[in-house]
Amino acid sequence: MNKNDIIICRCEDVTLQQIHDYLDQGHTNFEDLKRLLRVGMGPCQANTCGHLIQKEIANYLNIKVEDVPVHKVRPMILGVPLRSIAEGNDEEC
Repeated sequence: MNKNDIIICRCEDVTLQQIHDYLDQGHTNFEDLKRLLRVGMGPCQANTCGHLIQKEIANYLNIKVEDVPVHKVRPMILGVPLRSIAEGNDEEC
């Protein structure tokens, strides 16, 4: 199967080919991939793609998955109503 057809991060629509391209460029940790491709930053917060990406990093570096550091989780602390964004509301919610 073509690596461009395999979606690793469904929230951000990131393919296996994109992951491998960045690994080939030397970005071999989750935090780099997160900043460059936005993996793990969607609504699921890497609950779906996190392990898959760790596995790809481990395979690329030829190490155990357990030896790949997990990504840092930074959950949202307060939701923003879309109406506030659309109206440019400066009030705190």
